[in-house]
Amino acid sequence: MAEKQTRENTDRRDRRQKPVPVQRHCPVEATADLIGGKYKSLILYKLTGETLRFSQLRKAMPCATPKVLTRQLRDLERDGLVRREVFPVVPPKVEYSLTDFGRSIRPVLEAMSAWGRGYLQERRRKEKNAEDETA
Repeated sequence: MAEKQTRENTDRRDRRQKPVPVQRHCPVEATADLIGGKYKSLILYKLTGETLRFSQLRKAMPCATPKVLTRQLRDLERDGLVRREVFPVVPPKVEYSLTDFGRSIRPVLEAMSAWGRGYLQERRRKEKNAEDETA
């Protein structure tokens, strides 16, 4: 019986290799697979409506190391969500933007943003109530 192939079956030493075909039956699983990396959804959100250079993305996500950010960008490019454009100038200039497919995920990102805002407000309210009770 054939083993179900997943991304975990790929050789992790070379993420640039062609991905192993993955069977997805659950739409949420398929979406999470595409945008579920540590910074992937944040990268997509930052690229919504604008083109950014690597240094601008780094400033927008100071906790992301250059190595991790590069890997996440390559994954998003490989999956067809992000376009990487290299300009033949010295020093090299590289810009990242969303593809049409990448722009199609905007409603999902906006829903995540709205949910996150509500969550953070509720968390702050609970923390304030806890502080008030101890004072």
